Amino acid sequence: MPRALITGITGQDGMYLSELLLSKGYAVYGLIRGQNNPKLDLIRQTVPEVKLINGDLTDVSSLTRVLNIAQPDEVYNLGAISFVAYSWENSSMTSDVTGKGVLNILEATRLYAGNDIAKVRFYQASSSEMFGKVQEVPQRETTLLWPRSPYGVAKVFGHYMTINYRESYGMHASSGILFNHESPRRGPEFVTRKVSQAVSRIKLGLQSELTLGNLDAKRDWGFAGDYVDAMWRMLQQPVADDYVISTGETHSIRELLDVAFEAVGIEDWSPYVKQDPRFMRPAEVDLLIGDPKKARDVLGWTPTVSFKTLVQMMVENDLAEQSVLVH
Repeated sequence: MPRALITGITGQDGMYLSELLLSKGYAVYGLIRGQNNPKLDLIRQTVPEVKLINGDLTDVSSLTRVLNIAQPDEVYNLGAISFVAYSWENSSMTSDVTGKGVLNILEATRLYAGNDIAKVRFYQASSSEMFGKVQEVPQRETTLLWPRSPYGVAKVFGHYMTINYRESYGMHASSGILFNHESPRRGPEFVTRKVSQAVSRIKLGLQSELTLGNLDAKRDWGFAGDYVDAMWRMLQQPVADDYVISTGETHSIRELLDVAFEAVGIEDWSPYVKQDPRFMRPAEVDLLIGDPKKARDVLGWTPTVSFKTLVQMMVENDLAEQSVLVH
């Protein structure tokens, strides 16, 4: 039975990846920080077969202990402070966890593997936010990185550190440069879930308006359940490498609003949506769109859920959740 360790187990990717690996017969271990983690109960309900181990990405000794307990064949480093807007408010912590945390888990994995460096395969969750002020459209594995947030800068550090461990030590370490991926499990602080929840509440009469920032920002949005399959495929390759994982399509916040409000029968959303400068980024990333050709050609990976279906799925989920509150 193959064994996997997942950091960031409580996020949407951690849950979907756990389900995927369990379905493939893996023993799955999840790193969890702190006894009072607010998502602890949710993880236990969603994937009760996952064995949870306390650990901390900012502490190499705790990661070494976790690796010795889990004894993984594959390590998926999904752990990060991943809300971009928050990274300006707490850039130091973001750097410690999202950036230096990658170095810590790489080093702990190297020490755990010892002389048999090939016995553990490593996945790093890189991000399209690394492209930031995009230098090429669409963005590929070779596109110059120009991050525009403390989060993006931290992700660039982790990305290059992963490449460095691959080249310096021969570690099977791959990075997935994942573009925006969403699901009904997305946190409510992210714009897609903020929209799907608000639209559901407006439909049910629980909320009168939705306040957003830049409505013209464009993103390449896919389904998180599809994207974790790409992570797994990377670690099955004979040679480690880096891959852009995206749909190759871009949609604006306005289009997101069109589809979300349409899903509840509201054609004109303008009376319900307000803009507030507080929700504008200090340095905006205006257009992200990835070229997934390498992932398609090498990994045999293609997304299965369209943008429209994804948004409808999220609205339907939130409509059901919010309806329970009404009754």
